[in-house]
Amino acid sequence: MTPTGHRRLILTRHAKSAWDDPTLDDHDRPLNDRGRRSARALGDWMASRGYEPEEVICSSAARTQETWAVIAGAPLEVRPLFRTEPGLYQAGAEKMLAILKSATMPTVMMIGHNPGISELAAMLPARAPMDPDFRRYPTAATLVVDFQVDSWADIRPGQGSVMDFVRLDGRA
Repeated sequence: MTPTGHRRLILTRHAKSAWDDPTLDDHDRPLNDRGRRSARALGDWMASRGYEPEEVICSSAARTQETWAVIAGAPLEVRPLFRTEPGLYQAGAEKMLAILKSATMPTVMMIGHNPGISELAAMLPARAPMDPDFRRYPTAATLVVDFQVDSWADIRPGQGSVMDFVRLDGRA
């Protein structure tokens, strides 16, 4: 939970997806085993740090939906509002920001795709994390950024404070 006047964004790129069925449309690709391990690890990481989304805005793609389903299996205390947002699929940073501004709860998790998600992650904080993979934003990468605003509609690029950044590739 975030105090009044604060908003927290948990910005996640979907976990690694499968490419083994060439007949599947990109939108319909599921996670592979590595992706499921990454999503499970991400859920555990979030729970261990108290990053509890009150609202989840998720792309309509199968791999983002499955990423959330696996994360939601972690021992999170909060059961968030969940919204599938078709507009996040292949969205650029500006469109993602516009969708984020429609959020209603103080702590929001957004699950999307590159390159839009890496562009959004780069534009929101005042100072980017010192991680060499931040700009690349690999699968299952997650940025936690806080804003000192009363409403999501008030956030602007360069306003956020980075609280955390993690890359979980599921190789373990």
